[in-house]
Amino acid sequence: MAYDKFNILTSTAVPLPIENVDTDQIIPARFLKATERKGFGDNLFRDWRYNQDNSPKENFILNNPIYSGKILVGGKNFGSGSSREHAAWAVYDYGFRCVVSSFFADIFRNNCLNIGVLPAQVSPEFLEKIFRAIEADPTTQLEVNLPDQTITILATGEHDNFDINAYKKSNMLNGFDDIDYLLNIKENIREFAQHRPL
Repeated sequence: MAYDKFNILTSTAVPLPIENVDTDQIIPARFLKATERKGFGDNLFRDWRYNQDNSPKENFILNNPIYSGKILVGGKNFGSGSSREHAAWAVYDYGFRCVVSSFFADIFRNNCLNIGVLPAQVSPEFLEKIFRAIEADPTTQLEVNLPDQTITILATGEHDNFDINAYKKSNMLNGFDDIDYLLNIKENIREFAQHRPL
């Protein structure tokens, strides 16, 4: 399933300065019945966003209208816990295209990369600068530049670099998942197969 190409994303951001956010908090287990990637955004951080009577919790950041954007800024060790793909699906389906943290759990990072969410890992010092900038001005914009692998706080020009696997970077720039990548090179595969001995 292809997704939107990711090149340079300029957006406001939603701050979630909580460490060790695990996948069960991102999408509780009771919502894992579906097998398609649709509808999970409604239950992103469900138990943090809503009371038992389904009324929104006023003090949770996603329910605060002054914060919006396609970038979620999380605390250290974001996406820990179980390996459920649905956590990345929920982040994407809600509308986030980039998650910024100073450390990601490996499985969550890879699940994000497989569906078009960029997990951008920055230094703890730069992460704190982002949080302070958003706290001072919720309309603060970040520029996430995938070709250059940089994140910039546009108001100050301060920036940091992030690493990404070259194959996953190429896929994100083209909007490919693993199957799309193989379909894109099917002629090369066919040609290679024709020259192999039986």
